[in-house]
Amino acid sequence: MGDMTNSDFYSKNQRNESSHGGEFGCTMEELRSLMELRGTEAVVKIKETYGDTDTICRRLKTSPVEGLPGTAPDLEKRKQIFGQNFIPPKKPKTFLQLVWEALQDVTLIILEIAAIISLGLSFYHPPGENNEGCATAQAGAEDEGEAEAGWIEGAAILLSVICVVLVTAFNDWSKEKQFRGLQSRIEQEQKFTVVRAGQVVQIPVAEIVVGDIAQVKYGDLLPADGLFIQGNDLKIDESSLTGESDQVRKSVDKDPMLLSGTHVMEGSGRMVVTAVGVNSQTGIIFTLLGAGGEEEEKKDKKAKQQDGAAAMEMQPLKSAEGGDTDDKKKANMHKKEKSVLQGKLTKLAVQIGKAGLVMSAITVIILVLYFTVDTFVVNKKPWLPECTPVYVQYFVKFFIIGVTVLVVAVPEGLPLAVTISLAYSVKKMMKDNNLVRHLDACETMGNATAICSDKTGTLTTNRMTVVQAYVGDVHYKEIPDPSSINAKTMELLVSAIAINSAYTTKILPPEKEGALPRQVGNKTECGLLGFVLDLKQDYEPVRSQMPEEKLYKVYTFNSVRKSMSTVIKLPDESFRMYSKGASEIVLKKCCKILNGAGEPRVFRPRDRDEMVKKVIEPMACDGLRTICVAYRDLPSSPEPDWDNENDILSDLTCICVVGIEDPVRPEVPEAIRKCQRAGITVRMVTGDNINTARAIAIKCGIIHPGEDFLCLEGKEFNRRIRNEKGEIEQERIDKIWPKLRVLARSSPTDKHTLVKGIIDSTHTEQRQVVAVTGDGTNDGPALKKADVGFAMGIAGTDVAKEASDIILTDDNFSSIVKAVMWGRNVYDSISKFLQFQLTVNVVAVIVAFTGACITQDSPLKAVQMLWVNLIMDTFASLALATEPPTETLLLRKPYGRNKPLISRTMMKNILGHAVYQLTLIFTLLFVGEKMFQIDSGRNAPLHSPPSEHYTIIFNTFVMMQLFNEINARKIHGERNVFDGIFRNPIFCTIVLGTFAIQIVIVQFGGKPFSCSPLQLDQWMWCIFIGLGELVWGQVIATIPTSRLKFLKEAGRLTQKEEIPEEELNEDVEEIDHAERELRRGQILWFRGLNRIQTQIEVVNTFKSGASFQGALRRQSSVTSQSQDVASLSSPSRVSLSNALSSPTSLPPAAAGHPRREGVP
Repeated sequence: MGDMTNSDFYSKNQRNESSHGGEFGCTMEELRSLMELRGTEAVVKIKETYGDTDTICRRLKTSPVEGLPGTAPDLEKRKQIFGQNFIPPKKPKTFLQLVWEALQDVTLIILEIAAIISLGLSFYHPPGENNEGCATAQAGAEDEGEAEAGWIEGAAILLSVICVVLVTAFNDWSKEKQFRGLQSRIEQEQKFTVVRAGQVVQIPVAEIVVGDIAQVKYGDLLPADGLFIQGNDLKIDESSLTGESDQVRKSVDKDPMLLSGTHVMEGSGRMVVTAVGVNSQTGIIFTLLGAGGEEEEKKDKKAKQQDGAAAMEMQPLKSAEGGDTDDKKKANMHKKEKSVLQGKLTKLAVQIGKAGLVMSAITVIILVLYFTVDTFVVNKKPWLPECTPVYVQYFVKFFIIGVTVLVVAVPEGLPLAVTISLAYSVKKMMKDNNLVRHLDACETMGNATAICSDKTGTLTTNRMTVVQAYVGDVHYKEIPDPSSINAKTMELLVSAIAINSAYTTKILPPEKEGALPRQVGNKTECGLLGFVLDLKQDYEPVRSQMPEEKLYKVYTFNSVRKSMSTVIKLPDESFRMYSKGASEIVLKKCCKILNGAGEPRVFRPRDRDEMVKKVIEPMACDGLRTICVAYRDLPSSPEPDWDNENDILSDLTCICVVGIEDPVRPEVPEAIRKCQRAGITVRMVTGDNINTARAIAIKCGIIHPGEDFLCLEGKEFNRRIRNEKGEIEQERIDKIWPKLRVLARSSPTDKHTLVKGIIDSTHTEQRQVVAVTGDGTNDGPALKKADVGFAMGIAGTDVAKEASDIILTDDNFSSIVKAVMWGRNVYDSISKFLQFQLTVNVVAVIVAFTGACITQDSPLKAVQMLWVNLIMDTFASLALATEPPTETLLLRKPYGRNKPLISRTMMKNILGHAVYQLTLIFTLLFVGEKMFQIDSGRNAPLHSPPSEHYTIIFNTFVMMQLFNEINARKIHGERNVFDGIFRNPIFCTIVLGTFAIQIVIVQFGGKPFSCSPLQLDQWMWCIFIGLGELVWGQVIATIPTSRLKFLKEAGRLTQKEEIPEEELNEDVEEIDHAERELRRGQILWFRGLNRIQTQIEVVNTFKSGASFQGALRRQSSVTSQSQDVASLSSPSRVSLSNALSSPTSLPPAAAGHPRREGVP
């Protein structure tokens, strides 16, 4: 039977191959089905079908050593037959879909309805139109032509709605486009190492084809599926595909399957690529995800086409299974993107919206009541049937006024401003070498209070050179003369360095004349290879004599071993192991050392101590990394137990100790000084030894001699933060972190512990916001835990990049400072916009409201309001959100998490300007006609022509907004509002553009905009009143904010972040001192309360003799409650009223910030 199926398989293959023109010995389907097998199954299948991996290579016309020839026609053919290594992205939303989404806005829907009713009524001429007995307010100014123009208002409203929708949709569309551009940029930058025509080359991931021989190493994210050919100690984290967190060890004979999307955690090797793109394991999953939605829709349609009964059966099924999950997916997508700032803003917008709704409702009610009372009660008019349409028209007009108030009150521009500001910043940050992966990271960075940075490559140039050496009992302060070193020692040294390093690491000749040689691969190893070259030796012959395939066993470097060892088989069948690593670790394992004559002599612990004192510490104090190179000969029989690492890595003979210099990047000290000025603490976390770390930290300016600071080693750090049981205690961390500046010899777990400890600390009154840089695979947890994770673009492994929020494309610390500047700028831009927007809102709402109540007609018409709303919202958000950052942003302390969006100074500005504008508008409204000697526009009948009076009011209002826009450029009460205005061309263009359009609207807007043309002197007055805004701004700036105790701040986050950030403070109030006192006792009170609750629960359960299960269940719910309270009581600010009045305000606390759920 088995044979049968096999031969069947073969005949099928023959057919397939003939269809493929018999190009390759296996088809895409075969390889794809092969890659779906795991472990031993796969090994058996390969043996049965192909024989071994070499056969597969031959069938794919590739060589395990030389790789593909790399000729263009061959690559093309492979792409056609096996597909490209590219997963097509999901289709973006079309512009029309975005338009449809923008139309879902509630206010816009209300407006559309109002406009359509208004349009309908204007075309309907009832018989009772000219009946004198109808409404009184219909005085004589009614003109035949004007009645005809009644439709204009409705049409104009519709038109402006269309404008708003198009603008919103266009913004969403461009945001989507930018984001896609960013994604593709990230994808293009991902390169992978393959062997082509015997040369090791790096190619973009999308260029990989089936049959390529790829070199995989520690830290890679595998870009395609493949079969393991050879390598050493390769361990893979396949959790992204299987969900199993254990690392899987790969070997040719046990488990050769390497799957795309999995991470290499240890070791190195080669694989032959067997499936790419949509056919790889990750691709298959992606296709399922992408196609899932479309298939659901198809199913839906089919179900509708079938007859009723069947359809009825299918629908519930679909909604029960597919529908829900789909919706959930969508909901999750949206949740993820909301950042602190957007949380604060959404809350603020909702509050303003509610206020607007109330105001507009009151407006409509007052207008309707006034009209009915006036018409039917005071003037005792009967309600005649033929007058009904006239009355309805009045009511529609009132309704439109109400809606106008609402439209002006709701700041639609807020989300727009955030989006524009973030998108603009992200685009500009690309130029500053910051590739932002998560938009909100950009703004979180502005609040950062601490940066934990790696040393190597971030603070230093990552160009390693050996500058000192200890060889043959002599400590050379510079590179020794090759003749002074014994020949035997030299040979051992060259072999040890050449063989015991990744063969991908090389030193290539410089690209330009006079430049430094290029270092490729691991930089420390490059430094050592450079040392070999400096000794006038060559490492290439040694490597070609002992190619990578012949290495017997390799213990790769990882953060636990802190050393790397390679075992080779000597011609006489015995083994030799070369080892290199951190000097204090390797020297502990040495029991001999080569003397001047190249002979091993005994090396006792006391010799070691002396060497540490005389050689290693002085090197470290010069800021050098010390590396020890050693070897050991092992007998061939009995063969050593290679898995017993501790025995193998002992009894070594030390060849030499070298000091490697990694110079500090020249721009780093200045960048760190800027950080410290900006109130950001920089801490260095490194795997180096403590003396080296301290020396570098002093060079960088992280620590200054004479200050009170701590430099700890990982071991000491762990000893101090753990209690007797070995558990980490937050209180202990709190004692250490404020002074800690350098953490040396630290493991990735230490880094994670430190970051978590600082973030969870409530030791300071502002919760710390921590940024972390990382490049290694093992930095993943710390990067995820941090508020902002920076990954290195050049040195960083794919795993680190996956876990990060921002990728530093030049690996440079000073780019982080730029990120801080942009982050703070985003925050300030939003505040500027808010200050401007809220002034407009307050004034417009009050004017519309009072005007409507006193004169039955809003002085600002619906269309005018929409124009104000459009320009003021959209354009102002553009103008103010694109202010470029200045260095002065780095002179203030970070805002921290619970700083309100609207500070007291801003509140002062908003109210101050509102007072000025309202005073002038009401003056114009009630005595304007006398000042300008024109007809009064008040109490005009329904379709009367636009009056000059109201046009002047509208024009003045817009002029004041324009000049106030300039005032809004400064929010910290600075005097010079024009400072740097020409550095922002967008701002100037928008202000001038708005001014030009305003002239057109007033002079030629006519009936639709309810404007009548103005004379030059009237224009001059409008502009003069507008200019008054700038003078008034100076007056406001003179009033000290500290005097205005009554001003409240708005838009702060309730407590310290533990409650999800969307929960902004409901009552926009500052808490008074009594409450502050309450808080101190409150935490203890909560804890006590909870313990009592828990105990009572337990007692009751046992009393009632309920089943033990019940007790457990209840216990667990109580525990979860107590956790909630623990997380509630960790912040020092809890609004007591909330917590006590509604028990429901406790649980969300546990949810925390969506990104902080990383398992500690």
